[in-house]
Formats: sequence, structure tokens, C-alpha cells
Amino acid sequence: MSEDIKAMMTKIGRRARDAAKVLAFAPAEAKEKALLAAADACWDRRAEIIAANEKDMAFGRDKGLSPAMMDRLMLDEDRIKGMCDGLRAVAGQADPVGEVLEEWDRPSGLHIKRVRTPLGVIGVIYESRPNVTADAGALCLKAGNAVILRGGSESFHSAGLIHACLQDGLRAADLPEDAIQRVPTRDRAAVSQMLTMTDYIDVIVPRGGKGLVGLVQREARVPVFAHLEGIVHVYIDKDADPDKTARVVMNAKTRRTGICGAAECLLIHKDAVALGQKVLDDLMAAGVEVHAGEGLTGTLAATEDDWGKEFLDSIIAARVVDDVDGAISHINRYSSSHTDAILTENDATAERFFTRLDSAILMRNASTQFADGGEFGMGAEIGIATGKMHARGPVGAAQLTSFKYLVEGDGTTRA
Repeated sequence: MSEDIKAMMTKIGRRARDAAKVLAFAPAEAKEKALLAAADACWDRRAEIIAANEKDMAFGRDKGLSPAMMDRLMLDEDRIKGMCDGLRAVAGQADPVGEVLEEWDRPSGLHIKRVRTPLGVIGVIYESRPNVTADAGALCLKAGNAVILRGGSESFHSAGLIHACLQDGLRAADLPEDAIQRVPTRDRAAVSQMLTMTDYIDVIVPRGGKGLVGLVQREARVPVFAHLEGIVHVYIDKDADPDKTARVVMNAKTRRTGICGAAECLLIHKDAVALGQKVLDDLMAAGVEVHAGEGLTGTLAATEDDWGKEFLDSIIAARVVDDVDGAISHINRYSSSHTDAILTENDATAERFFTRLDSAILMRNASTQFADGGEFGMGAEIGIATGKMHARGPVGAAQLTSFKYLVEGDGTTRA
């Protein structure tokens, strides 16, 4: 590794640690002011952001990114407005820092409170989507954390402008600019360095494809909130409502094919094949390539490689299962524990699906594209954690905190 990269990352880490000490007790009003000012700056500078994004789009085309990945990368005025709305939504949320989670008295005379406290410094490594810069910066700041952002090479210019707007917000609120730092290089050595910075970074959040997350999990010495692939299943039960099913599956697959909540595999009860085939026909008519299992008609015949695959494109795999237990068995084998859904009017079947699967998000009669922190009322998300430690599902501001115990006595001694 270049000594220059190591020195640069060490300097960023030290500055982040110093900023985190200030943010830990920063007033809620200051953090709110910073985020509102950042939203205003992003909107005022939208033309600059779009111009920077055009450079990134050209880079992505030269790199041969798929249409779905290009869609992830693209920013237009509507998406910038959504990003600004997300910043304002996070600003308007209750400050999680200092929230009393639980309190109780002991016979010894002690009064004990468990309260939320910032994690410290968070490192976020992400690909493609430049809006993650705003989401991650906002949520970390709201939770009183400093953050080091390392965006993908393809979003380098867009992320730089968005980061500049976040720093405009910090200055407006008289908060340390080092609270939100961006790694100013495409050099991958910076990522490797981040993964070992145990003196400066308290947790790493990777947000991207299987290759990135696998690299982070293999090499990180810093704790990781893993955001794995979105291998998302939708199961059509024999008691599914045809109209709801048609609407939900079409939206789950086609609204945006390149996001982690997009449906990738359709499971169909053997007694609902006629309904399932109609849904597949509708998908093909909408331009979706269907990899169909036995008993179904599609664009191509499904192979073993199609199960457990995140296509991130206008492609879906489909197969027939005997019943809900067959669907559960398939999902348990191939799921990434991200999001899985059932379409049924049968409460008992839905309950069985919910209790026997352990994905971070389980849905009934709703599009999996709702697997999003903003749609959950969190304003934004830093990612969807698919592990089981600390944070799980959409990671908002509250999930970016730990806790500490505050213990009060009155000259109390222990016998």
C-alpha cells in the first residue's frame, strides 16, 4: 500500500475521532440545522450536481455498467429532490442520542438508566448510488457519529458535490466539518486501509454487491454491519388474490430492477400455476426475461444457477413449489436473509411464512420495493443489514447508536 494513502487515511481517521468527541454532546438543534442547510445547499446546487453526475454517467458507460446499474448511478432533478426530502425528514426526526431506553430502581437504592449513545466513527463503503452520500452522512450525524464516506469510483464526481453540500450544512450549524469526511481518491488501497483502522473507526457499513461485501467481511478487522445481496423471493400462495398478485409482482420486479428490494425469484404454489403463469406472461410483455422452471413457460428454461441469484436487471427466475413449506424450504436454502414476501389471503399460511422464515424483512401482500428505510419512516437508511448482531433490516439513525448505563445513588455503598 502506498505510504501516501496510509498517511491520508490516518489523518482522516484522527480528524473523524476528534469530531466524534464533539458530536457526542452536540445539541439536537444544531444537528437539525446542519441537515436542513445541507438540503437547501443540495437543491440550490442541483445544476452542479447534475453536471457532475453526467461525468459519472460517461465513466459508467465506458466501464460497461448494465442498464440497471446505470439507473442506480443516475441523478436528475426528481431524484435530487427526493434526496433533499430525505435530508429534511431525518432532520425532523427525534434525536436518538440520550433517549432513555429503560430505567429502574434497585433495592440497594441505586437508580439505573440505559440511554442511547453514539457509536463513534462509522466508515461507509458503497458503490454506484451517489445519493447514499447524503443518506449516510445525514443518519450518522443525526445519531451523533462522525462518518468517513468512501463511494464507488463510478459516482466519484456526484458524491463529491453532495459531500460539499453536507459540509455547507455543518458550517452553517457551527459543527466540525470533519464530522462528515469523504475519501478523496478512487484508489482501492484506501478501502483496504479503512478495514484495518481499529484505532479510528468503530464500525464499517458496506453497501454494494456481493464482491464488495465479501471483501469487507473477509478483510475487515473493524466490526461490520453487513448489507448482503437482495436475493428477494415472492411466493404466490394458492389463496392469493389474483388482482393483488398481478399488481404486487409487477411492481416488485419492474419499478426499479437495480435496487436490493427488487424481486429476483417467484415461487408459485402448484395449485396457483394458472395465476402464476399469467403473472409471468405479464412480466414478459413488460420486457422482463423469465427463467422458468418445470411446468412454467418463460423466455428461457431455468437452471440451478438461477436460484439464489441477484440479477439486478429485468430478469426473474420462477419455479413451482408444492405448498408454503416448499416455498419456505427454497427460501431457507437460497435467500440472503434480506426481504421475502408472501401473497395470500389465508392468515394461517401467512403466519406460518412469517414464523418459519428469518429474513430481516418479511412482507405480506405488499411489494418488496418497500424494503427501504425511507418507506419505513426512517427518513433514509444507511443500508439494510442482513446479519443478526446489533442492527437488522433498514439501518436508520436509532440503529447507529449503542447505549450506556447511567447509575445514580445517594452515598450508596455495597454490603
